Amino acid sequence: QVQLTESGGGLVQAGGSLRLSCAVSRRNSYISFMGWYRQAPGQERELVAGLTTNGNANYVDAVKGRFFISSDNSKNVVYLQMNNLKPEDTAVYYCRVMVTTGLEYWGQGTQVTVSS
Repeated sequence: QVQLTESGGGLVQAGGSLRLSCAVSRRNSYISFMGWYRQAPGQERELVAGLTTNGNANYVDAVKGRFFISSDNSKNVVYLQMNNLKPEDTAVYYCRVMVTTGLEYWGQGTQVTVSS
């Protein structure tokens, strides 16, 4: 079983920054993929940023150049640095981890609200 604990959400003005953290309760050697997703009211959940174990990162076009995903394997934490935030970035952000067995785990979500 893998537990994910997210933190770092909040209210920020447009143009501001936030850093989301996702603490993973299992050693990163079992993890094959880490990602951040978001879901705005009335919309489907979408992948914002993903990171594979070989270090390849991918981003949805809307956040390219503004958001950055990284991990600290010594602390079993995956981060999402969000810069130049826009009102349309307002959503609940979720961390997702896949392990080498193919199972996936989700965090409880953290609210990000960007005011104009």
